[in-house]
Amino acid sequence: MERKIVDYHQDEEGDWVADLECGHSQHVRHQPPFINRPWVVTAEGRKSRLGRVLNCIQCDSKDGN
Repeated sequence: MERKIVDYHQDEEGDWVADLECGHSQHVRHQPPFINRPWVVTAEGRKSRLGRVLNCIQCDSKDGN
């Protein structure tokens, strides 16, 4: 299910995690060439993606957990 990004935080390893409107979270790593998300490495880039949607795998699961 598509959910809007409402905020970000860093995990214990320093990787960025998007906080979604549903209360779930999802890593948003920039690890070329496999994952290309250069916007995640700057505050301006992350701010520019607030309100955009990501597919929430947890919401897609049968029980939502």
